[in-house]
Amino acid sequence: MSDQNDFFLNEKERRRQNQTPLMRQYWKIKDRHPGAILLFRMGDFYETFEQDAIVVSDVLGITLTKRGNGASEDTPLAGFPHHAIDQHLPKLVQAGHRVAVCEQLEDPKMARKIVKRGVVEVVTPGVAFRDTLLTPKHATYLAAVHWGEGREAGRAGVAFADATTGEFFVAETEAARLGHVLGTIAPAELIVDKRRRADGQRLAAGVGAALTPQEDWVFGLDFGTETLLRHFQTHSLKGFGVDDLDLGTVAAGAVLYYLGETQKGRLPHVNRIRRYRAEDHLALDPATKRNLELTASMADGRRDGSLVNVLDETQTPMGGRLLRQWLVRPLRDVSRIRARLDAVEALHTSGTLRR
Repeated sequence: MSDQNDFFLNEKERRRQNQTPLMRQYWKIKDRHPGAILLFRMGDFYETFEQDAIVVSDVLGITLTKRGNGASEDTPLAGFPHHAIDQHLPKLVQAGHRVAVCEQLEDPKMARKIVKRGVVEVVTPGVAFRDTLLTPKHATYLAAVHWGEGREAGRAGVAFADATTGEFFVAETEAARLGHVLGTIAPAELIVDKRRRADGQRLAAGVGAALTPQEDWVFGLDFGTETLLRHFQTHSLKGFGVDDLDLGTVAAGAVLYYLGETQKGRLPHVNRIRRYRAEDHLALDPATKRNLELTASMADGRRDGSLVNVLDETQTPMGGRLLRQWLVRPLRDVSRIRARLDAVEALHTSGTLRR
């Protein structure tokens, strides 16, 4: 089997050596972002090649053509004008794809040979900063799950973050309750150890999230702890009140690593991590939320006609996100429910305070 793998690797390398300099540059960048569609900037167009081109052509409904590739065979090609990226990028991400945006890093007129190019942004279902990909009053969560083994068998760590607001939470729960916990979070993307891909697919399907398996070394306690300590520039997680959550620390480290990889380390707004107590909330599965039309109408799946649309008179995106969280994560603690009702009553009865 090893000899066969070596043969295919050598054949692949031989084919690439026969390619044009431009295509060799493309594959060098593509290899750094496995599993992502590479939008390769060429002049006024973003181009995609081979399997990426086939996927892009199908998702966007654009023409699939071919490009000459030196001594190698013709390569499937699909592209669109660079000014149309805000139109096409959301469609690719909403279809569950990771997209790496590769730009020209120098003026083509000043380039002596091939124009220098590099990936400036990786957009995924759970990590996006472009306005066209965001709903202001709807949080977009990236989540990770790590299953316990040995003495921790039967338990799991969960971490989730909103890359745009800096929210970052960690929790531990019974493995059997993972579906319920993720149901209250409703992540857009789920990260799991590639060895647990089957379990991850089941969880992701249950909450409608895109699944992104990662290498097993990302899911290690030492790696997770070091990643968190280095990011927060502290010597311990005790100050955050999460130092006893080993499984959660592993999941949190995987989330932070993934965010750093996609955003090239630009995460200064993620400045704290908080403990999330899933048991504080009533778990609502997707079918229940759909039947109650909490966030979308059963008729067409749109927000119009849903409970949140009827109630939402908030004036800011932050207020809208909070109201949505209250609706999909009902409290179980009576004292906290009463405190929330008392706050509403205080504003309702005092016009001066309300103004």
